[in-house]
Amino acid sequence: MATFVLVPGGWHGSWAFEAVVPLLERVGHTVHTLTLTGLRPHDDPATIAAANLDTHADDVLRLLERAHLDDVTLVGHSYGGMVITAAADRADGRVGRLVYLDACVPRDGESCWSLMNEGYRQSFAVGAATTGYAVQPPWRPDGDPRRRPHPLAAFLQTVHLTGVHAGVPRREFVYCSGWEDRTPFAEQRTRLLADPGWTVHDLPTGHNPMREAPRAVAALLLDEADEPGEDAALAPGPLPGRGAAPAPAARHPQPERARPVPGL
Repeated sequence: MATFVLVPGGWHGSWAFEAVVPLLERVGHTVHTLTLTGLRPHDDPATIAAANLDTHADDVLRLLERAHLDDVTLVGHSYGGMVITAAADRADGRVGRLVYLDACVPRDGESCWSLMNEGYRQSFAVGAATTGYAVQPPWRPDGDPRRRPHPLAAFLQTVHLTGVHAGVPRREFVYCSGWEDRTPFAEQRTRLLADPGWTVHDLPTGHNPMREAPRAVAALLLDEADEPGEDAALAPGPLPGRGAAPAPAARHPQPERARPVPGL
């Protein structure tokens, strides 16, 4: 059985994976979800101001050590891709698989800020204007009320990599194609498609597939983790009460529009 550690993106906590976790656990896998330092409801302003990318990588490493985890599948959504990259580079071989769920896949010296488009960078600046250290969640009509201000330093800090992370046996990127007019990840997808060390999957959803298509996400995570004949309910497809799965988006770049920025 596999061990999964699920790392949320910007402004989100462990609750972001609440629809995916039971799909993995009911077939016997071990699942750990994290709410990163500075995003917990009880964190005070000093904790939020001090938290950065290194802090969040340490959150993952402490979990691996505390729970005695090995051969782990690290899953990072959006900003969480920065975190799992830094953690895998420092994890002393404890990571056997990396899954980037519409997430940043940084190279040495890159940051979440540098990998984003202008729409996101503007949202970071506007969101941090009040405190100077915490980025307020972007306004969205369907924004989850559990979202928390995100430490600005975590978005800005560059990652410093030794290259150990590149030795993780399985590295996968999941590209969500349902928001191609705004996604900052199209160039990254092109880069990884050309790299034989990577497997690239496409999902026809917006930026939060854990909410839009949790069964499709679970099916991707369970690929080759279970014996043939795995529960068909985990296969990508319509969700109960949600109608048919969304059709794939057209693969042509569209002009940037002034629309709400999805949470990282």
